[in-house]
Amino acid sequence: MKPNVALDYQWMPFTSNRDFKADPRMVARSEGVYMWNHQGEKLLDGSSGLFCCAAGHSRSEIADAVHAQLKELAYAPPFQTGQSMSFELAQRVASLTPEGIDHVFFVNSGSEAIDTAMKIALAYHYARGEGQRQRFASRERAYHGVNFGGTALSGMVKNRQVFGLGLPGIAHMRHTWLPENRFVKGQPESGAELADDLERIVQNFGADTIAACFVEPIAGSTGCLVPPVGYLQRLREICDRHGILLVFDEVICGFGRTGKAFAAQSFDVAPDMMTMAKALTNAAQPMGAVAVHDRVHDTVMNAAPDAAVELFHGYTYSGHPAACAAGIATMDIYERERLFDKAAELSPYFLESVFALSDIPAITDIRGYGLMAGIDVDPGSNPPGSRGLGVQKRLWKAGLHIKMTGDSAIVAPPLISERTHVDELCGILRDVLSSL
Repeated sequence: MKPNVALDYQWMPFTSNRDFKADPRMVARSEGVYMWNHQGEKLLDGSSGLFCCAAGHSRSEIADAVHAQLKELAYAPPFQTGQSMSFELAQRVASLTPEGIDHVFFVNSGSEAIDTAMKIALAYHYARGEGQRQRFASRERAYHGVNFGGTALSGMVKNRQVFGLGLPGIAHMRHTWLPENRFVKGQPESGAELADDLERIVQNFGADTIAACFVEPIAGSTGCLVPPVGYLQRLREICDRHGILLVFDEVICGFGRTGKAFAAQSFDVAPDMMTMAKALTNAAQPMGAVAVHDRVHDTVMNAAPDAAVELFHGYTYSGHPAACAAGIATMDIYERERLFDKAAELSPYFLESVFALSDIPAITDIRGYGLMAGIDVDPGSNPPGSRGLGVQKRLWKAGLHIKMTGDSAIVAPPLISERTHVDELCGILRDVLSSL
């Protein structure tokens, strides 16, 4: 049954538009861990939307808070004026971040958070008299959003291929997936030495030209690449040795996905900045943020004259009142329902259940940490990603939504999930993947 709406006018993001419009997969409503399509059929959400509905779908507490805020104050200009909700949410976020990362700059998406962090890094070095530090390091297979800064940092070829040369001065380290680490649950024991790629970049370009190193603690959109034991610690040491800022992209990992508030705490490595979005508002409103260490913030602030704008950057909708209301209500749910602890408690069962799929012939690798796992499907003789799209469509018809990137399935259930939901998720995965 075709949906009762014209499909020709919207150019859909990250979608095979022609294929989709020939066989639409429309979501009509959602609640908890489930969604319903336009035909009224129920689907388990195995990827928390796009890793963003951590507290489950359509939470009435968030909807009520947004509704009340829109009636009271729907908008306030964020330049040279303020409203209390953004300050309150900044304090709530800072209470969750590692010690010393106490300043929060609000944006509207993860992509904007990355570009903002890049500009803050440049401003920091300029303020300390090292404005020549204009290079950035990132990784192959990285995803850091789709604005020009994030696209340049990213290491996924299809996200960069047709968009020109991008920003100059980006050097890429190798990704952390190694063949010998196939089907390793949690952190692989081998691969920490891959962090030494940053040292090689330093030797090639000079430490005093590099502003920051951007990494996802767990590379998410590429298929859940868990960092080897000691890898992030070694990156931290190299950055400290050479005066390079370390930025963690926590857009996917943040707010409980790893069993703690942020992956920085799960892996016991404190960055200088953290980007976040998605679960910040449980996806009820678009919002992102950059959390900045006091040292970085104070350096930029103290370099400006009194009464002057310290950072010439921001967005019309930075700290939007409705988004802040959603964020505060979301923080309340996380705290009241102990969802980060619940994720940590469910993780062992989730990972055991997902790794039990290893006997399926079509699966070539499984990786996982916390409440996130990546499952690689053998593409066979098909072009890269073709079989993955087919898998996603078959799973949808079987009653399961998950995110596919190429031929990698990324499984990340909402933090409110129970063991029965994990059983349902893995049962559908087994049925569909076994039939390939």
